[in-house]
Amino acid sequence: MWLKDVELESETIKLIPLTNEHSGALVEASADGDLWELWFTSVPNKENINSYIASALEQKSKGLALPFVVVEKSSGRVIGSTRFCNADPVNQRVEIGYTWYSKSFQRTSCNTECKLLLLTYAFEILGSIAVELRTSWHNHASRAAIARLGAKQDGVLRNHQQLPNGGYRDTVVFSIINAEWLCVKESLKFKLSTYS
Repeated sequence: MWLKDVELESETIKLIPLTNEHSGALVEASADGDLWELWFTSVPNKENINSYIASALEQKSKGLALPFVVVEKSSGRVIGSTRFCNADPVNQRVEIGYTWYSKSFQRTSCNTECKLLLLTYAFEILGSIAVELRTSWHNHASRAAIARLGAKQDGVLRNHQQLPNGGYRDTVVFSIINAEWLCVKESLKFKLSTYS
């Protein structure tokens, strides 16, 4: 398996492999801001948390994903989730997706810390040649956050996924390639230094 269980840790957060035992903590985290109400995201709530985790763990068992919970180190509280997904070990490509954080941790250092941990692991341990990040066309905050990381927009996959309401999602695809990694890494580290 290319993706193996690992814990990743920065100054204020820790990424721990997702398990069924995290269901209650994830529901509590998503309730901070009622995040499931955003129609263009797939944030879990108490009705769908079991299927959310089951789907993530099924993808993990196939070697396609490595889902994490995001933990605030000072309190030990789960504040969100993220994962490696759509892993392609043959071509050494992986996506970082399914990322969300409690409302009170948005626009903090949390996302930058998480992405620095995940990208460092992807490029320096897995040897990835490219890391993708995707979001809904309508999720303007996410698109801006991805661009701020240093990712470049590759394009838009139109009618990419069918939505529960019968409509279709256009997916914006960004990526960072291995030749860009060192500059992106320095930029992320600099951004983190401005939070202190």
